[in-house]
Amino acid sequence: MKTLYSKFVMTTLLVMVGSLCLGFLATNTYYHQVVKEKNDTKNVVIAQEIVQYIETAKPEDLNNYFMTLGEIGYQIYVTAGEEGHFFGGDYRDKTLSESVVKHVLNGEVYHGMRDFPKETFVTGFFANELINTIGVPFTYENRSYALFVRPDIRLLFSEVHTLLGGLMLVMIVLSLLAMLLFAKALIRPITKLTAATQQLAHEKFDTVLDIDRNDELGQLATSFNIMTEKLQENDRVRKEFISNVSHDFQSPLLNIQGYVDLLKNPLLKEKERQEYAAIIELETKRLSTLTKQLLLLTSLDQSTRIVKRERYQLDEQLKESVRKYRWQMEEAQLQITYKMEQVIFNGDAGLLQNVWDNLLTNAIKYNVEGGQIHLDLQQKPASLAILVEDNGIGMTADQLAKVYDRFYRADTSRTKQGTGLGLAIVKQIVELHGGTVHIESAVNEGTKVYIDLPILS
Repeated sequence: MKTLYSKFVMTTLLVMVGSLCLGFLATNTYYHQVVKEKNDTKNVVIAQEIVQYIETAKPEDLNNYFMTLGEIGYQIYVTAGEEGHFFGGDYRDKTLSESVVKHVLNGEVYHGMRDFPKETFVTGFFANELINTIGVPFTYENRSYALFVRPDIRLLFSEVHTLLGGLMLVMIVLSLLAMLLFAKALIRPITKLTAATQQLAHEKFDTVLDIDRNDELGQLATSFNIMTEKLQENDRVRKEFISNVSHDFQSPLLNIQGYVDLLKNPLLKEKERQEYAAIIELETKRLSTLTKQLLLLTSLDQSTRIVKRERYQLDEQLKESVRKYRWQMEEAQLQITYKMEQVIFNGDAGLLQNVWDNLLTNAIKYNVEGGQIHLDLQQKPASLAILVEDNGIGMTADQLAKVYDRFYRADTSRTKQGTGLGLAIVKQIVELHGGTVHIESAVNEGTKVYIDLPILS
């Protein structure tokens, strides 16, 4: 498997090579389109100045003059149509057609630099060939000559060019080394992150990523540490949830098993048999309720849960809920009053029914004999306000802070048949509708549950 570091190094090298190739092609194109013509014109002027000096000054030793020009940086070929003479640096290729020589001897200028073949190289500047020259005619001692000249590239590269070339080479090497070191420093926290994620895969949620940076990798490390904290908390809650579920299932199952064993006694009196059967029925209902609520909570916990909204009459739903639990209120000698406006609400009627069921059963369960329950439904400009109030036993501040915790029971002596999931379900359903739940309670004064649901068109 290729590491990220090796990929980074390979990419850097490819970018450098690609940039070099593209830069070379661009330079080559610029030379052929712009520089080549100017270079030809410049060297034509130089060649014409040379022959003008020869024709006007008429140096006594022409060969010595050409040797001097060769020493100061020119490659020269002089011919009168027969065998010619070379001065200065040697040409790599001394091939030159007779027709070119004749044209120059006839007074024409030869533009060898301008007309040199175009190739994917700055050949017009570096090609050390006789055809890559400037040819001009001149007359010396009443004899016609053809002068072919070009700069000696080797002599043109001075110490300054060498220094600049060395500077470029050092810059490339140092830049490459700096990029490799930077890549190493960049990859190191990613390597740590990879190792930390492998620890998380083995459920080691106490893993902490020690990366102190202010860039995106530092932000990623901070987010990772926050995630591990949440995973630790979720793991704790999950284990606690499993423990609570196991306990809440185990307790009624043991009760059922125990009373079933008692029912097997043939000497058991009918009255006791009826009592044991009633307890078994009660525990069975408790298990059924617990199972339904757990399934509902599992459904609500799914991030993909979609509220199935429909328009229905909310006040009628609340009144129907009151009628459903009236027998329990009469049995506990509770009085109920309500004040409800006619309201058409766009929501999930099935989910909201669970809210009213849980709140009404809590108001009955935690009330006192002869107590009261009050329901209030009001429509505001942008929301609905629902109040469920009782004057029962109430809760302390510590109990109130935990009412939404799953399996928490404020008064276990009064909630033997409860599951501790009701208010957790209420909160999730209301929040799925975009609403809020607020509870106020005081010991021996009762509890008020305020629900605010936004009105959607």
